[in-house]
Amino acid sequence: MPRLPEIDEMKLPTEQKRIYDAVKRMRGQVRGPFAIWLRNPELAECALKLQDLFASRASLERRLIQLMILVSARLANAQFAWFIHEPHALKEGISANIVEAIRERRTPSFRHEDERLVYDITLELNLTRTLSEATYKRGMAMFGEEKMVELVAAVGFYVMVAMTLNAFDVPVPDGKAPLA
Repeated sequence: MPRLPEIDEMKLPTEQKRIYDAVKRMRGQVRGPFAIWLRNPELAECALKLQDLFASRASLERRLIQLMILVSARLANAQFAWFIHEPHALKEGISANIVEAIRERRTPSFRHEDERLVYDITLELNLTRTLSEATYKRGMAMFGEEKMVELVAAVGFYVMVAMTLNAFDVPVPDGKAPLA
């Protein structure tokens, strides 16, 4: 059961309504972490800009961003994030075998080295909050500065997403938790 009540769009003050409308326009609906963050309109607006960057303007491939989101969601057991992003990851080309391995907390067998590296970086950042010199060098060699900065920032953003979802007990639609 969610810890905060649903937002009543009709009762929002002007600033919250402005951000609510922006979230709805960009995402189609206001749910998940944005329904929580909207309690602080400035936070919701900044988070929306970051989410939009990672969703549509990042130089890192969408496939790799979706993989990073699934790994982060699984590590945090963020049910809502997994529910939302699993279909996106599959659509972007992450194999069903990789998705299933991550769901089952097994190390996937990767055919693509960039996927292996995103998995390793995401796992290491989530578990140690830093990167070893070896992982850092692998990332810089494959992705370069801009993509590495994006990837590390995206991991941090999706940790914030997962924490928000879990702390406020945001339910999965229909109550069907996809992660055991």
